[in-house]
Amino acid sequence: QVQLVESGGGSVQAGGSLRLSCAASGRTFSGYYMGWFRQAPGKEREFVAVITYTGGSTYYADSVKGRFTISRDNAKNTVYLQMNSLKPEDTAVYYCAAKPDYYSAYTRARFYDYWGQGTQVTVSS
Repeated sequence: QVQLVESGGGSVQAGGSLRLSCAASGRTFSGYYMGWFRQAPGKEREFVAVITYTGGSTYYADSVKGRFTISRDNAKNTVYLQMNSLKPEDTAVYYCAAKPDYYSAYTRARFYDYWGQGTQVTVSS
């Protein structure tokens, strides 16, 4: 069992920055790929970014590539999402999630076993 708690959401103007954190407890944090997803009102949950077990590789949705950076600190059991140059279309509830294996599609939410409660990010124009 892994418990995930997100923090760092808030309201910001377009062009601004936010840093989300996700603190994990329970099983060995380094045994999971860690991903960030988001869900806007009336839309499906969508993949944002993922980082591999030791942080050696990262992958991003095209919509955030070059603006968002995912990182992790396994000593602190925490994964981060640095969001720069925010746009109104980034407005959503952001969720962190943990995936135990390397072979299932990291963009698919159904392959993640554990989820946080979400944190709201609102970007105004």
